Amino acid sequence: MPARIKKNHKTEKKGKGSFRIIAGEHRGRRLSFPEVDGLRPTTDRVRETVFNWLSWQIEDARVLDLFAGSGALGLEAASRGAKYVQFVELSLPAVSQLGEHRTMLKINAQVTQADALTWLAQSQEAPFDVVFLDPPFRKNLLESVIQKLVNSSVLSAGTLIYLEKEKELSELALPANWRQRKEKVAGQLCYGLYEVLGDKE
Repeated sequence: MPARIKKNHKTEKKGKGSFRIIAGEHRGRRLSFPEVDGLRPTTDRVRETVFNWLSWQIEDARVLDLFAGSGALGLEAASRGAKYVQFVELSLPAVSQLGEHRTMLKINAQVTQADALTWLAQSQEAPFDVVFLDPPFRKNLLESVIQKLVNSSVLSAGTLIYLEKEKELSELALPANWRQRKEKVAGQLCYGLYEVLGDKE
């Protein structure tokens, strides 16, 4: 008699991952995201650190989540009281999932399918209070996107920029008017918080 094959009922649906919202209105809510090349949600531990850094700046803030991916950063911000979140993401499956989350959670947000560099070059958005900048690793995108940011309408004096980068890019040249407020290293990830000062480089 052949051995009975045990079924694993805990296996996640193929092609899906998930993350949880840490705090705020939707605390503990687990949200899914599609499997997309280069998409790696910011871990719970790193997000907790980042939002501790931003604890006094998120409520009623206008937030830009560039390279939004799963939307973990922007959705966390919305849960914690951000008044508006602009998600920018190129992947159609990720954009579709973000749209579903926006509707389900009833947050004030816009989800835009676009290349981040093109969106920055064309955007007429008013300046944001907080910008999340977390591009796919090892795609040589950071220098170009930072230059587009500096020349765009989305930054002004006082804007806070959260930046994730590969550890090997620790010597990345940043604009002279970006003042570092925080920085940490976790494994191969280097992440920090910067404030835009009044004068551009």
